[in-house]
Amino acid sequence: MSKIKRGKGTTREASGTEYEIDQKVQRSFSEKTWDETITKDSWMVFKIMAEFVDGYEKLAKIGPCVSIFGSARLQPGNPYYEMATEIAEKITNIGFGVITGGGPGIMEAGNKGARNRGGKSIGLNIELPFEQHFNPYIDKGFNMDFDYFFVRKVMFVKYSQGFVVMPGGFGTLDELTEALTLIQTNKIGKFPIVLVGTEFWSGLLEWFQNTLLKTGMISEGDLQLYRIVDTADDAVAHIKAFYDKYTVNVNF
Repeated sequence: MSKIKRGKGTTREASGTEYEIDQKVQRSFSEKTWDETITKDSWMVFKIMAEFVDGYEKLAKIGPCVSIFGSARLQPGNPYYEMATEIAEKITNIGFGVITGGGPGIMEAGNKGARNRGGKSIGLNIELPFEQHFNPYIDKGFNMDFDYFFVRKVMFVKYSQGFVVMPGGFGTLDELTEALTLIQTNKIGKFPIVLVGTEFWSGLLEWFQNTLLKTGMISEGDLQLYRIVDTADDAVAHIKAFYDKYTVNVNF
């Protein structure tokens, strides 16, 4: 097999089954001087550090919280949107604050539920070319904006004592598997993870059982890291039952 030919690359309008060449892919192959590389990478390091420092300073005293993950595309009136609102209300009733991704959809529902019950409502937003914008239910001073997904995910897992995972797409799967991996590898405590919606999650959970477990990619005990539920009461009851054996300083 011959080597890939290097060149400056061209961008043309897509036609038929052709697709426009991604500008970021093009730039990844462009030759840069040492000074250009060092300057760009150094400033990136400082920007990443600034996001970590800002996040730590703002979230250090928020108290016990539960993160709610889910799709940005679900609108009010959708059963999962309404259930996420109810779950957040009930989570607040038992003394936890609510952390979401700060955007629309399930994130908005989570913050709305916390606001409805006077609980802490935190939004960790991410700058995206589509879908994402702050929802109006985040507490003042806790509507944080991130450029880097990995910094944002650190904030989710560092300051959450539980995770409620509503139906969602790739971003939700990323957040779910991040929490599962960190618990599996003992990098964080064995906090409760609740998946909401048996019908939605059944295909993934069957793949865990029939592919990952059968091929030895995970252990039998890894299937106990999460609980699947179909109601707001069951979701919150699992979190409450987990913490009934601990003394928790509630948020209000």
